[in-house]
Order: sequence, then structure tokens, then C-alpha cells
Amino acid sequence: MTEPSPLPLPATDDASIAALTDAYFKRTRAIVEMFGDVEVTYAVFMRRPVLFAGKPAIDWLQAVAAARGTRFVIEPRYAEGDWVGAGEPMLYITGSFAALVELETLYLQKIGAACVAAFNAYSMCCEMPKVAFLAMEARHTTGPEMMALMAYAAAVGSAAAKRAVGARGFIGGANDATAGFFGATAGLGTMPHALIGYAGSTVRAAEMFVAANPGVPLTILPDYYGREISDSLEVCRRFPEMAGEGRLSVRLDTHGGRFLEGLDPQASYAVLERHAPGSFRQYRTEEELKWLVGTGVSAAAVFRLREALDAAGYGAVKIVASSGFGPAKCKVMASVAAPIDVVGTGSFLPEDWRETYATADIVRYGDRQSVKIGREFLLRERD
Repeated sequence: MTEPSPLPLPATDDASIAALTDAYFKRTRAIVEMFGDVEVTYAVFMRRPVLFAGKPAIDWLQAVAAARGTRFVIEPRYAEGDWVGAGEPMLYITGSFAALVELETLYLQKIGAACVAAFNAYSMCCEMPKVAFLAMEARHTTGPEMMALMAYAAAVGSAAAKRAVGARGFIGGANDATAGFFGATAGLGTMPHALIGYAGSTVRAAEMFVAANPGVPLTILPDYYGREISDSLEVCRRFPEMAGEGRLSVRLDTHGGRFLEGLDPQASYAVLERHAPGSFRQYRTEEELKWLVGTGVSAAAVFRLREALDAAGYGAVKIVASSGFGPAKCKVMASVAAPIDVVGTGSFLPEDWRETYATADIVRYGDRQSVKIGREFLLRERD
């Protein structure tokens, strides 16, 4: 994992922080300044297992300390990408109570979701270690800060999976702003469905792309007209050199309201039986069965496209899969060894936002150890 192109830190001036923080923290600061400041230590934790991705929060805290002319001692208990158990303190923050008290909400916003997203990205990459992933989170986020935070989390999870199982992991993202997280200089991607509608055919959209982007590898979207097999083969015939050199990819993004061209329930079961015999006879949830043999981008759809490409002599053409590839779907695809080369996904974003809530509790006031009843597990052993 490399550092991103510089992105602006959230505001560190007092006026911006005061406008964004909770009112009771502002009132507490005023009280502490009236009755006497004290050095405090906060412990930060989460209620579920995560991968540590604390750098954005730590960087911001250090920038605020500099802006306020003070110093915070920040002690991460884990390196970026380390596994953190539920309830385990992730880091301790020590400094002036008056200087720290307004910051709690703002730094917790930068920790919880990032740690869960990193955990999800790690799980996905470990389930499919031979598959390359593209981070396509941007359209599912609320703006530039969240976009950067989630892309960073994907990079942290990816790096951890590379260390753990030698996974290929995330190789890039959808935009230039976060490309540096993945060691890239620019965003990746070729065409949206809108270009195909504009062009009038998948082949014509491919021709336009190649004309406008000479030398750039091409990834087509063949589901616009419901001709995933036919249009993929037609584009391969139109660009045989690119197909033969592995510079042409087909992205399956068939929506959940229809089957891939030529498939139906019976045909989907037959495809899967050819390639992963008996895989659907073990216990599967309804959702898992859909991912195997249902509508949309199923394992059967991926196998069927691979069959058609190989039979036509286009074995070098890669398959990119998208549409809901979160940890659970990746696990199902891995269980049948679906022949996917690349996954484009933003589904490493937390699904249950309640799980992203990080918490900070003060565990020491000056020389006095103190924490609310039930949170004694946060105390530092040396205290």
C-alpha cells in the first residue's frame, strides 16, 4: 500500500470544529477551562472484530494539536491492517482535556467505518486470492472525505491480505483522487452503460473507446442489450488482436431482474453441474443459491461466459465481475472457483452502519485512574 495523492485534511481550526462537534462537548470544554484543565487519557475501541485503519484519525488529531499549539500523545496498539478483537482498545490518546474534549465525535467518525471496511476488503481478498479487485466505492459514499476514507480502508485490507495469503488484492480504484492508495497514478475503468446507449451498440461503443483512447486496454459492458454472450463475441471478432493479447475484458454487470443471455434456472443448474458438480446440493441460503444459479451476475453466468469465450478461441479475454460483490458473495464464488479475473466492487463498505460505531472513554484523569463501571477492560495494564 502506498500513500495517496495529497487530499486535504478536514478542518482543524477552532471555529470549524466547534460547528461540527456535539454541544455537550463544547460546554464541557468551557467548564474545564473555568475550573482547571487536566491531562486525560482516552481509550478507543469497537464492539466487533475489525482491521485497524487508524491513520486518517491519527493524522487529523496531530494536525489539530499543531493548530492548537499543544501536543497529543497517541499510542496505537496495532499497526495498520492488524486484527483487532471486539472490545480491545485500539489506541490511547493523551493530552489536555480542554484541547481534546471537542474532538471525540470527529475522530471517531474517521475510525469506525474505516476499520470495518478494511476488515471487509481483507475478507474478500482472502476468499479470492488469485482475483484482482478494483475499488468502486465512490458512488456509494457521501462525498470526498468518505470516498477517501473508504478507499484507504480498502488499501489497508488489501495489504493485509497480501501479507496473510499472498492475495493479489486491490490493484486500483475508480478515480484519480484515491489512485495513490493502490500504487496507481490514475483511476481505472473504461465505459459506463450510458456510453453504450449513446453509441447504439456494444460494438460501436467499443470502437469509439478505442478510437479515443489508443493503446488503453478495453473493458466492455455487454449486458445493455441483454446480449452478454453475443456482444462479447462480436467485440472480440472486431478487435482480435486486443482479444488475443489479453487487452480486452468483459465486465458482467447483469442486473438481478434477468438471467444472462441464454440462461434460465434449468440451464444455470446445468452449467454449474458441469463445472462444480454437487456444489448446490450442500446447504445454501436462498441468497447463496441466487449467487450460484439465479438472476444477475451468478457463478453460472460467469462459467457460461467463460465457456463461450474459450470455445471461440478467446481464452485470453478476461472476465470482470461486478454487482454486489461483498464478503459473502465473494465467499460463495470462491467455493465453486468461479473463473473471475477481476472484481469491481464498492461492497466492502459497511453493510450494517451500527457496526461502525467506535467509542472513546477516558480512563485516566491526571494521576487518577477512572472509567465508568463496565468498561474496566479499557484500562491500561501499566496504569
